[in-house]
Amino acid sequence: MSARAMIPASAGELAVIGLGRSGVAAAQLLRAHGYVVYACDDSTSPNLSDVARKLTSIGVSVQIGGHDADRIARSAMVVVSPGVPPDAPALVAARRGARDVVSEIEIALRCAPDLRYIAVTGTNGKTTTTALIGHLLRALGVTAPDAGNIGTPLSQVALAEPRPDWVSLELSSFQLHDTPSIAPDVGVLTNLSADHLDRYASVSDYFADKALLFRNATSESRWVLNADDPASLDMARGVAGEQLCFSIGKQADAWYDRGADSLVVFGAPILARAELQLLGDHNVANALAASLAVMAASFSLRTPESRDAIARALRGFRAMPNRLEVVGEWNDIEWINDSKATNVASTLVAVQGMTRPTVLLLGGRHKGEPYTALAEPIARHAKHVIAFGEAAPIVQHDLSGGVPLTRVDGTFEDVVAAARGVAERGDAVLLSPACSSYDMFNNYVERGQRFRELAAPGNG
Repeated sequence: MSARAMIPASAGELAVIGLGRSGVAAAQLLRAHGYVVYACDDSTSPNLSDVARKLTSIGVSVQIGGHDADRIARSAMVVVSPGVPPDAPALVAARRGARDVVSEIEIALRCAPDLRYIAVTGTNGKTTTTALIGHLLRALGVTAPDAGNIGTPLSQVALAEPRPDWVSLELSSFQLHDTPSIAPDVGVLTNLSADHLDRYASVSDYFADKALLFRNATSESRWVLNADDPASLDMARGVAGEQLCFSIGKQADAWYDRGADSLVVFGAPILARAELQLLGDHNVANALAASLAVMAASFSLRTPESRDAIARALRGFRAMPNRLEVVGEWNDIEWINDSKATNVASTLVAVQGMTRPTVLLLGGRHKGEPYTALAEPIARHAKHVIAFGEAAPIVQHDLSGGVPLTRVDGTFEDVVAAARGVAERGDAVLLSPACSSYDMFNNYVERGQRFRELAAPGNG
């Protein structure tokens, strides 16, 4: 693995913008390597105050509720958290000073250039695929934390001693934008579709950041690609290294043999579909991608014994919270939490996988995509749509004339109550919002947890 060298500690102060988990971990890692660090966050909260005290105790200069633009502009390097928008005043100040702006991932890679990692990106499925890769690696007896966009900052992993054998690393487009050293042992591109149009000027701009996964490709690189997604194949065309493909529709290095109803990897069946406890073809694709990535990482992970261990691990893997998670069934109505579906493509996959008449909860903060692509699948798979949140008027406009639709302008409790009112025995209630959660919640995890609570009898 190649990584750019860290700047010398004598170069001056480094700034960290944003004090979420990744910003805190970056500040801690930089201090551990002897750097002078200034960290800031424009927000204020009791939690941030606790963070400030913790960082101050190790010698970080911390400012919350604002930032020092001149100080940022003078810094030798700026580390930005992925949640900080590009037009944030602190970032504008950094770019005005022509500073080197990098991600927390970049800091970790520079401080720990010996890390071996499988990197996963894509529009949908990357979190589940990342979790599956880590799960499979650990089942093979190696230390392999899940890190990056999935939750644990890579800088936290880089601080650990001893270092893990492998890292399963999820990367968002925002993180890739500011990670020039990215050079995975194996890189996985799950799929591509429009997303984050509230932050990107165009789909092509969004795709350009995804393509940065391949920026340091060499003949030694290994790439796992979705053979069913032309956009992914186009992006990787001409990229150096070995390219391996997975498919749910045709023969590939890893594919779903519908006739035999089994998952096949490197020419041999590894698991019967019925043994994979995950809903939908998209999760079959995720399992294939993960299995292929792990086996591609090392020939030692392709032995018959390794294949048996991977099969056992796949059988034991369960749906992650907020990703087509069945939270319960009461009065013969199934409640499914897919709060992580924050774009139209992800909701499309969820709706197409439904086997019961479905009451679909759709809405939140609009991200710039029209909902018209959902109209025909909803007509086939859903019986009723509950439109809610800031996006409710747009959802109502885009889906009018299809299945019955109820617009709820009240609280999330009102939304779930409306769904309960139209659901009947044999139905499913599916929260798959196709929107971000920031109009009602701090994040999609909080939204999913509230749905879980409200779904249970007596709580709605």
